[in-house]
Amino acid sequence: MKTKYNILVTGCGGDIGQSIGKILKSSALFSNVIGCDMTDEHASIFIYDKVIIVPACKSSKYISSLEAVIKQELIDIILPISEPELRLLSVLRIEYTFLNKMLICANLKAMEIGFDKYATAIFLQRISLPFPVTKIIGDIIDPTFPLILKSRTGAGSKSIFVLNDIEEFKFYKRKYPDFITQELLVNANEEYTCGVFKSIDGDLRTIIYRRKLVDSYSGFGVVVENEAIEQLLTTIADGLALRGSINVQLRLAEKGPCVFEINPRFSSTAMFRHLMGFEDIIWSIQDALGIPVSNYSKPLVGTKFYKGFTEYVK
Repeated sequence: MKTKYNILVTGCGGDIGQSIGKILKSSALFSNVIGCDMTDEHASIFIYDKVIIVPACKSSKYISSLEAVIKQELIDIILPISEPELRLLSVLRIEYTFLNKMLICANLKAMEIGFDKYATAIFLQRISLPFPVTKIIGDIIDPTFPLILKSRTGAGSKSIFVLNDIEEFKFYKRKYPDFITQELLVNANEEYTCGVFKSIDGDLRTIIYRRKLVDSYSGFGVVVENEAIEQLLTTIADGLALRGSINVQLRLAEKGPCVFEINPRFSSTAMFRHLMGFEDIIWSIQDALGIPVSNYSKPLVGTKFYKGFTEYVK
């Protein structure tokens, strides 16, 4: 059995890709850490052993380009990062193996539910967990304000709007009839991002941060313990038959911890988690390889993270 592997990280250019590249480069598991993306004009060129340009996943040449990279670099393991690529895998119903290589991502059920915010709400209702009232805007006749409007399948904050009156509602209903609305949860200072990992043997591990957003990303966070959130994460993992790692975002509301998104991918807090011992990137790879997953000791309550930046010059 091999002891060192060549791994390909797709969509490596963003902040998550850079964090994951650093984590993989620090591990003794890998001989070569190769990245690919639609451009090489990003800091990942300073982190990965090599960055290769490939077309977008919607291109007809995407698969053949990945196959060429896999053959050229003798790749053993593929770790996709970008949501468009993960959504493509979900649509194609691919899990665990891709292009005859080991694939590192959450299980298919987690992706199918997590990548559809309306399906997420239905799932949470089915397993009797609190969630923000969620509807397709095109189906709403008599709205109650304020409302959050967001893409049913999109990621990020660029397509999220707060609707406060009927004129805004009518405008966005015409413009985005397939978007969803969610009730606006109060307690902006009580927003949490939670890492959840579960192995093939059922070993469940979690980490909970109370966070503050800075320009739509987690700029600051502090480790907390919360029994209600912990139980909620366990229920979600069981309901998804989870294998791998997901990120759960919620707020504390009057009806309890209220999940507004389940992200079936590695989080932008991956490096913070790794530094605190929640090594879900490495655990996911160990689990896929059949290697015993390394131990986890939860970080001390009150441990804080701060998002910083690094500059490179070439």
